[in-house]
Amino acid sequence: MKRDIYKKLLEWKTSQRRKPLLLRGARQVGKTYILQEFGGKEYESVAYFNFEEDPTIDDFFRQKLDPEQIISNLSLYLNLEIKPEKCLIIFDEIQASNNALNALKYFSEQAQEYHIAAAGSLIGITLSRPRSFPVGKVSFLDMYPMTFPEFLNAVGKSGFRQLIETKNEFSPFPQPFHNELVDLLARYFYVGGMPEPVRLFVETGNLGDVRKIQKDIIDSYLLDFSKHAITSDIPKLGMIWDSIPTHLAKENKKFIFTAIRKSIRGREYESALKWLENAGLIYKSYQVTTAKTPLKGYMNRSNFKVFVLDVGILGAMVNLSPQLLAGRDRLFSEFRGAFVENYVAQQLCSEKGVDLYYWTSKGKKAETDFLCEFVSQIYPLEAKAGINPKSKSLISFDRQFKPTVLSRATLLNLRHDGRICNYPLYAITLFPELYGKK
Repeated sequence: MKRDIYKKLLEWKTSQRRKPLLLRGARQVGKTYILQEFGGKEYESVAYFNFEEDPTIDDFFRQKLDPEQIISNLSLYLNLEIKPEKCLIIFDEIQASNNALNALKYFSEQAQEYHIAAAGSLIGITLSRPRSFPVGKVSFLDMYPMTFPEFLNAVGKSGFRQLIETKNEFSPFPQPFHNELVDLLARYFYVGGMPEPVRLFVETGNLGDVRKIQKDIIDSYLLDFSKHAITSDIPKLGMIWDSIPTHLAKENKKFIFTAIRKSIRGREYESALKWLENAGLIYKSYQVTTAKTPLKGYMNRSNFKVFVLDVGILGAMVNLSPQLLAGRDRLFSEFRGAFVENYVAQQLCSEKGVDLYYWTSKGKKAETDFLCEFVSQIYPLEAKAGINPKSKSLISFDRQFKPTVLSRATLLNLRHDGRICNYPLYAITLFPELYGKK
C-alpha cells in the first residue's frame, strides 16, 4: 500500500547532508514494510537486521565502533556484499541495542557513503533514558497510522483524494461526491489507519476479522507494557490505557488522574503517561487560556486531553459494533463525539505535524476543541459530529481574541457560515490553507 512517507524517504536518500535515519512510530504502523519496500525499489540490495528477533547481532557493536569493521562483519553474517550507496542497511527494532544506536554517530562522521535507516517501535522510550546517544548525528522521521487520504488510496478511491487536494476555492463539493466521502469516512472510523486492518478490509471487507486484528494489535501494546516498562509502571500503564475511552466519553474530555482511581496522585502516574506518549500510543492536547504565540509558552501542563493514536484502535478498545456503519450518523455522534475529536487530533498530528492545544475561557464556560499554530498565526477549530452543529464556544473565542478566521469540522459540505469556515471532516487536510480562497 502506498504511504506518503515514501516521498520523505526519497528526499533523505538524495540529500547532500544525509545522516543515518531513525524512523520512529508505534508498533504496527508499517515502519518495517515501508523501509523494505523503499529498499527494494530504490537500491540494488537490502541488508536487513532485527535486533529483537536476533539479539546476537548486538555483538557486532560491542567492540570498537569502527564502521568498516562493522560493515565487514554484517556482510559476512548475511553472506551479502553491502555496497556503499547501492545497499540500504535496515536496523529494525534498534532500541533493543544501545550499542547500535551509538554506532550511528560513527557512520555519520566516518562513513556517510553507507545508507542506514533504523526503525523501532519504542525508540521514543529509549531516547528518553539518560544514556549516550548520537545527538545531531541522525535524522528523524515520524510515522503514524494511515491518514484518511492514504486510506482513500488503499481502498481504490485515489480520485477522491485528488479531488480534495486540488480544491482551489472555498465552495461545496458535488453532493454525490460528498455523500460517498462521508460513507468512506465512516468506514475509516471503524477500520482506522493501522496498515494490517486496512489491508484485510481491502482484501475481504470482513469487519469482524478487522476487529480481531485490531484486538491483536492492542494485545501487542499490552505485552510491550510488561516487557519494556519499569516494573512499578506496568500496572499504571494498563490503568491509564484502559481509562482513555472513559475520559473521551465525558463532555469535558480533560484527563483526570483521580477519575482512574480516587486515591491516585497525578505525579505518581506521570512517568507512565509519558511512557505511552514516547511509545507513540497517545497524543496529548494541552489547555491554554489565551491565544498568543507561541502557544507552547502559554500551555497549562496540568490540564490536558489524551487521544489514542488511531480512531480504529479506539473503536476496538470500546468494542464499537460494525452495525453502527448502517446508521452512520449515530457512528459519528457516539461517545459524545469522541471519535470525531480523536480523528481530527490524529489527522492534525500526522498530516500537519502540529502540536495540539485547546482553549477554555477563564470561567470554563466555553471551550474550543483545537488551537493550531501555523506560520505564527493561531487558528481555532471546533470538531463536531452531525450536520446541525452549534458554535457558542467558537463565537465566544471570536469575541475575546478576534482571530483572522473561525473554522469548524463537521459532516457538512465545504461552505462559509458567516465568518465560520466549515470543513467537511473528510477534507480536514484543507484546514487552514483554503480559508482565504473564494
